[in-house]
Amino acid sequence: MDTPVEFVKRLLPSVVNVHATVPRQHPSTRILGDERMGSGLIVDAGGLILTMNYVVMGASTVEVAPLKGRRMRGEVVAQDFEVGLALLRVKRQGLPAATLATGPGPERGDSVIAVASSGVQEVRVSGGIVTYLGEFEATWEYLLDRGIVSTASNPGLSGGGLFTLAGRAVGVLSLNLNEVARSSLAIPMDFYRDHAEELLRYGRVVSRPRRAWLGVFATALEEGVIIAGLVAGGPADKGGLREGDVIVSLNAQEVSTRRELYMSLWRHEPGERLTFEIMRDNAVRRLELAGGDRAEFFKV
Repeated sequence: MDTPVEFVKRLLPSVVNVHATVPRQHPSTRILGDERMGSGLIVDAGGLILTMNYVVMGASTVEVAPLKGRRMRGEVVAQDFEVGLALLRVKRQGLPAATLATGPGPERGDSVIAVASSGVQEVRVSGGIVTYLGEFEATWEYLLDRGIVSTASNPGLSGGGLFTLAGRAVGVLSLNLNEVARSSLAIPMDFYRDHAEELLRYGRVVSRPRRAWLGVFATALEEGVIIAGLVAGGPADKGGLREGDVIVSLNAQEVSTRRELYMSLWRHEPGERLTFEIMRDNAVRRLELAGGDRAEFFKV
């Protein structure tokens, strides 16, 4: 995609580098480690920065490095565990904030530009087109109902911005989808824009029903939904579920796909009793456990 260099240069300062240090005893470090790097997108000149929640989850210190200028200490002010975003605040005014898109999102075939930090004071760019708009599900009890997949691969660390050719940020870069060639997933900006007031006031989205959480990594195969891994000390681990178990039903409702598992689980709130039928060692077993609260489990 042929994009004027001067136009792209105007987008670069709105993306920053994020470095988080997490105490080793925090439950997320077993999977994500205790030193994490990511990108951040400045969404308010008064010091608000969007990034991916996993980058700063459990962080004791957060440092933000702009493309030019000295590093800043960041504070995690809000986390959305369902969507995967986090909001940081730095004590600096006059930051070069991105222009956020409003109204309808991008359409398939639209040209987009991905901008992400690749290191301290290093920002990279890639271009492409939107190829898919819709549901995206993943192993870690994650289902995004409106994801943006584009051929603009993430050129750096997750948390950067996806921009239109008008220079408006339409999404936050989440994942590189290597299994789908050179593609990336972005979280639409309206997940932040529509809930910004709640996030700043309460630190989370309070208008969305709370979801029960198991702490499993689920893989869908022909046999059904198989537990491929467990979060140590999580509700499923404590409740007796094991790696390799095949989930047959939840509260007497048959579960044959990962999406069915998630939707059935999320009809319940943290603390509610859940009854699972599982296949283990060629025998059907029944287990009862209480759903957990992901945000409470991973709090600092």
